[in-house]
Amino acid sequence: MMKENWQETYSDMLTTPAKAVARIKSGQRVFVGTGCGEPTVLVQAMADRAGTLADVEIVQLLTKGDAPYTKPEYAGSFRVNSFFIGQRIRDYIQTGMGHYTPILMFDIPKLFDSGQLPLNVALIQVTPPDERGMVSLGISVDIVKSAAENATLVIAQVNPEMPWTRGDSLIDIYDIDLLVEVDQPLIERKSHPIHESSKEIAAHVASLIPNGATLELGLGRIPGVGRIPQAVIEFLKDKKDLGIHTEMITDAMIDLIESGVVTGKNKTIDRGKVVTSFCMGTPKIYDYVNNNPIFSFRPTEYVNDPSTIRKLNNMVSINMALEVDLTGQICSDSEEGRFYSGIGGQVNFNRGAADSRGGKPIITLPSTASEGKRSRIVSRLQAGSGVVIPRGSVHYVVTEYGVAYLHGKCIQDRVLALISIAHPDYREQLFKEALEAKYLPAEFADVEDKFVIVPQEATKTSLVLDDGTQVNFRSIQPTDEASMRDLLYDLSQETIYYRFMSGHQEFGHQQIKNFVYIDHRKDVAIVGTVPEAHGDDIIAVGRYYLDERNNMAEVAFVVRDDWQNRGLGKFLYNHLINIAKSNGIAGFTAEVLPRNKRMQAIFNHSELKIKSGYEEGVMSFKMDF
Repeated sequence: MMKENWQETYSDMLTTPAKAVARIKSGQRVFVGTGCGEPTVLVQAMADRAGTLADVEIVQLLTKGDAPYTKPEYAGSFRVNSFFIGQRIRDYIQTGMGHYTPILMFDIPKLFDSGQLPLNVALIQVTPPDERGMVSLGISVDIVKSAAENATLVIAQVNPEMPWTRGDSLIDIYDIDLLVEVDQPLIERKSHPIHESSKEIAAHVASLIPNGATLELGLGRIPGVGRIPQAVIEFLKDKKDLGIHTEMITDAMIDLIESGVVTGKNKTIDRGKVVTSFCMGTPKIYDYVNNNPIFSFRPTEYVNDPSTIRKLNNMVSINMALEVDLTGQICSDSEEGRFYSGIGGQVNFNRGAADSRGGKPIITLPSTASEGKRSRIVSRLQAGSGVVIPRGSVHYVVTEYGVAYLHGKCIQDRVLALISIAHPDYREQLFKEALEAKYLPAEFADVEDKFVIVPQEATKTSLVLDDGTQVNFRSIQPTDEASMRDLLYDLSQETIYYRFMSGHQEFGHQQIKNFVYIDHRKDVAIVGTVPEAHGDDIIAVGRYYLDERNNMAEVAFVVRDDWQNRGLGKFLYNHLINIAKSNGIAGFTAEVLPRNKRMQAIFNHSELKIKSGYEEGVMSFKMDF
């Protein structure tokens, strides 16, 4: 409703920065607005009062300003209590001068609402009022709205440069106590070039994102590689109808929206809206969100609420870790025993995405730290490294070397999956440490020299079937043991007889291991897979075994019964031929039962020079390249 004479009230509330912050008293708790929405003029005016103040607690989520209150000479006047450790205050916190409060971002407003963390003063930044006497919190709604609603004294920096954002970002002018008019550009956060390893990780992550998914892109950053979740944006340009429900947006979001990649048409709530709680970037994104109906800026207690997140079908959360142990414990707020960042919304979005129908919680990290001198995948977390996400809640872990799916997997399978995406320089060490820790049974010692992660470039290919299903082919990996077991026990009695020339359907653990752990120097094993929520399902296996005496390789392959007669066997055979030729092998040999007409047809209809014979109830083939 229109309020009469609000303009007169507005005029009466105007004051100077110095007079406004003169209301701050020693021993009070002062909240400072978030990120690029920080009211820098008010903050500097408060810092200028250092000589007249003592023991003022500065409460903040994330600062992008200069943080003048952290100067060593102001130690007796100000102390910082931060819910997230950004670059500006990292040294300050790590040297013990300030405080870090680890907390889920969703829970921060509850601290204010309940009175557990009462706020005496809130320093915020807003737009000029509209004709109704309402102002917008602009690019920083997050926990700022709750702070403004709960603080005893609210001082607002009124800046015409602040964009007017839609959603739940408005405050009544009557809910503010003092106003300081300032016309100056907002703080900028410019993007940096994407690190090469971040690109590789982002490409793996993008492959997990289906069309129509809704994304959360975490705000974490790692030295040397930057913000991996934000790097994923560059690899989404061929996706369709993505939605956005995330804490923070940046300039990179504009191209996705303008190109039609982000439409939000499939979102089950907030359809068609880009939902966020704050924005950090350049004037380009600030101008873009200004009064733009596509965007809905909402408080943290909505955006980060797991019960809200889980309502979004195909919700994909993408966050970063600093370290992960071989059992799947995620450390993301500390490094080498020192607090580095914060919990943020990682836990909330991980839980919400896990509960979403078709959702995927993804944790990303580079495989190494300290310029390659240390593995970020470790057998045990370093002393002082805190667990942010427990092992039972972790689903996907992604490095530049691939994807490990952990949820519902036993410790042995987790260990093998994580070693397979560790940096190659550390895999042997991790394998030995896993044996010593009893994460792997002692019998695995005999396959240590065969624990090889084969580069996929030379063996990766795919086949699109008549019904549009894409079957991917790649080298077998140590993590395929469980899937190989499932495949073998899914085979019919007839298929087992044709492949193994035996009706015996029981495969011992050692025999299954022999299928997976091979001597990659002379043998090749290729699996055909289709993606499932829990990882790849193996539906076909082809392999050859080299006889170094004559440079010929024995070839064999098998296709799961419900996928037979669809061209997989022929495709797999031709793929093995190409691999063998590139490895300088002279040809293939094979032994086939007379009743196995389909296998014989594949061999006989190839373009190779074929010699065949029959002896002791078995057809033998020799195929020269």
